[in-house]
Amino acid sequence: MEDLCRKHGISDATLYTWRSKYGGMELSDARKLKTLEDENRRLKKLLAESMLDVAPPRKMMGKNF
Repeated sequence: MEDLCRKHGISDATLYTWRSKYGGMELSDARKLKTLEDENRRLKKLLAESMLDVAPPRKMMGKNF
């Protein structure tokens, strides 16, 4: 394993982390997980952007009222 890690430029810790996360999964399960993680990342980004769009008007309303 150490030779493979060195060959591909990853650490042993990374390999064991990946193994613990994806070890018992089928390829289709890993693909579904990757898709869900991508969608979750996209939704979090949309939420953060919408919160930034709403924040300035609320601050302005607070000063005027």
